[in-house]
Amino acid sequence: QVQLVESGGGLVQAGGSLRLSCAASGRPFNAYIMGWFRQAPEKEREFVAAITWSGDTYYPDSVKGRFTISRDNAKTTVYLQMNSLKPEDTAVYYCAASRSRTPLPLSDYDYWGQGTQVTVSS
Repeated sequence: QVQLVESGGGLVQAGGSLRLSCAASGRPFNAYIMGWFRQAPEKEREFVAAITWSGDTYYPDSVKGRFTISRDNAKTTVYLQMNSLKPEDTAVYYCAASRSRTPLPLSDYDYWGQGTQVTVSS
């Protein structure tokens, strides 16, 4: 089992920044691809970023250049730095862990955090 706990969400104005953290405990942290997903009301959960144990990163076009994922394997923590935030980034953000070799699909992620709300005001 892997336990994931997100923190760092909140309310920010458009153009602002937030950094989310996800603390992991349980099985060896470096065995997993770590991902961030988000879900807005009445929308499907969508991929935001992922990072492999060796530091390879993946982003969809919607956040590329604005969001940065990183991980500290010693602290078993993954981060999501979000800059130039837009109102459409408003969602609940989830951290997840996958034993797959690829960052998608979503169904490959075995463990999920409880989520943290990010609200971007215009």
